[in-house]
Amino acid sequence: MATESDFLVIGSGIAGLSFALRAAEHGSVIILTKKASSESATNYAQGGIAAVISPEDSFEAHLDDTQRAGAGLCREEVVRFVVERGPEAVASLIELGIQFDQDESPSGYDLGREGGHSRRRVLHAADFTGQEIERGLLAHCEAHPRIELSANELAVDLATSPKLGLPGPARVVGAYALDAELGAVEAYQAPIVFLATGGCGKVYLYTSNPDIASGDGIAMAYRAGASIANMEFIQFHPTCLYHPEARSFLISEAVRGEGAVLRNRSGEAFMRRYHKSADLAARDIVARSIDFELKRSGDDCVYLDCTAMDPSFVRSRFPNIYARCVEYGIDMTKEPLPVVPAAHYVCGGVVTDLHGETDLRNLFAAGEVACTGLHGANRLASNSLLEGVVFARAAAEEAVRRIQVRPEKLPPMPDWDPGDATDPTEAVLVNANWDEIRRFMWNYVGIVRSDKRLARAARRIHILHNEIREYYWNFKLTPDLVELRNLATVAELIIACAQARRESRGLHYTLDHPKPAPGPARDTLLRLD
Repeated sequence: MATESDFLVIGSGIAGLSFALRAAEHGSVIILTKKASSESATNYAQGGIAAVISPEDSFEAHLDDTQRAGAGLCREEVVRFVVERGPEAVASLIELGIQFDQDESPSGYDLGREGGHSRRRVLHAADFTGQEIERGLLAHCEAHPRIELSANELAVDLATSPKLGLPGPARVVGAYALDAELGAVEAYQAPIVFLATGGCGKVYLYTSNPDIASGDGIAMAYRAGASIANMEFIQFHPTCLYHPEARSFLISEAVRGEGAVLRNRSGEAFMRRYHKSADLAARDIVARSIDFELKRSGDDCVYLDCTAMDPSFVRSRFPNIYARCVEYGIDMTKEPLPVVPAAHYVCGGVVTDLHGETDLRNLFAAGEVACTGLHGANRLASNSLLEGVVFARAAAEEAVRRIQVRPEKLPPMPDWDPGDATDPTEAVLVNANWDEIRRFMWNYVGIVRSDKRLARAARRIHILHNEIREYYWNFKLTPDLVELRNLATVAELIIACAQARRESRGLHYTLDHPKPAPGPARDTLLRLD
């Protein structure tokens, strides 16, 4: 028997929790999260949330900065929609008790500046902004009588009306999720499903993302028939700590925004050779410059030098980063930090409109899983948290209107049918395929690409995907198998989009097509017929 609610939310980051709080004013909400409720990309966000708060800033300046970073692919109406709703979105977080650092400036807040921004507009809570936002939102969701949080539930697939034999246009009616503790697949039924599953960084060997970032929402939406766009635009964060015990610990872009300088092993501040904005250039430029520098020198890492900055300011402004680096035996006020790029953010995803709805009716999405048109070919730093709040609010408004105007009584979802699946016998296949995907994605579909590298990756993912499909349908589900299936799907989408874009633009740089193509920029669209 399916568990029913008015709204089903998959994911518990800033987008999922924001949607749940607004939707719960009008109906029952179930939130599924694959690990602990607080385990989300939001919780790991260091930098902050960008919004026009200062009287010295303007919507036009924020819009221009976003479009410049997006390399011609941003949808202007979307950028304006998000930017102009930024102050209201931030105010909604503050009303919930989320605390950003304050000062005596006209805005009242200690606004940071990051690469690509022409003004100081990044609100932050020291260098653990995401943790503060997650804390505030989660506390309100846990206390809400109409919200049920179900942890350790890994969504497997979306349920759609054709599978229930319902007439009319295809629409989502719920989802199936694997209870990681019981090993059973459970049915969740709702007339509205909201995807907030985050990104897919774990498809790469080196990533700043948490382990949950396996592209589940993107893969599920694609299999259900929703359109996917611009998956070739993978943002590599320029500065992750290079240390054997650090697990790609992120060094916030705000550190460069406050004056830190990138240097090579010889001590040269090299960024000026690559871009006039030097260390404050946009992320794609900085990551690519580091990649070029490392390939030229053969070194394993470059160095982020904060030693010219006031030590007391570094410790107070970046307490989390400072403390973590000290744990690894590095005092960032006295010695440069070894850093390397790592996969950080996907600018593509499930295509949505200004209401956050996909082209599969009643399926909404926001956050990193979605492709709204805000980021274009490259995300401007700290725009992602803002996008998550703004589109969660817009989606909740439309979703509530939808069930109030045209409520639909759905027939019961069928239970999950495992068929003749047996207990898994060869976990080594799952582990080996996972490792191979992540390695060839890093080597062939990384910061710098070529036609030959992409062709090799396409051949490998075709073979592996067939192996994984066969294994998937023959054995009972485990969290690792579900994630591997999704990673393979996402890898296939990234490769297909990268092969289709015969130019270099934003985050997609290819040696065989080093210039942007003439004429207007176009999205790369994929849909499973």
